[in-house]
Amino acid sequence: MLLHVPSVLTDDQVRDVRARLDAAEWVDGRVTAGHQSSRVKDNAQIPEHHPVACEVGDTIVAALQRNPLFISAALPLRVFPPLFNRYAGGQAFGSHVDNAIRQVSGTANRIRTDLSATLFLNSPSEYDGGELLVEDTYGVHSVKLDAGHMVLYPATSLHRVTAVTRDAHVASSFWIQSMV
Repeated sequence: MLLHVPSVLTDDQVRDVRARLDAAEWVDGRVTAGHQSSRVKDNAQIPEHHPVACEVGDTIVAALQRNPLFISAALPLRVFPPLFNRYAGGQAFGSHVDNAIRQVSGTANRIRTDLSATLFLNSPSEYDGGELLVEDTYGVHSVKLDAGHMVLYPATSLHRVTAVTRDAHVASSFWIQSMV
């Protein structure tokens, strides 16, 4: 399953989110990578507990709760707090599979990662490279969506982000534990 969920965020929400993220502090993205994926991850990320990450994450989760396509496809029980990543200057994320279980930082809560989600926060015309490549039984699928659109796919899928060669690619990544 590879599902395009259009218009999770409105254009106005995307502009607001981007302004807030662009002004926030960014750190090495490997801080949230597991042992194996840290060897192939090269991006920047906003710290998980940064106030902007928490506020913008709440905006995304609220939008997901109002999205009938997301609700019917994911049957979400829990959504991991969204992470925010930026790729620029040749940065990429090599082939990896997401962690099966994620600990919500600073809590005892653990989430089984049934589905992975990437919410694109800038349009494809704003950057070169940065395609999300997801492999499944039917081959490799290249995903590069409009700002505010999201792709949903099994967290067990081998996937990667190609190097960004012009400007920057900004997105939110998170995981869903399904009721199924």
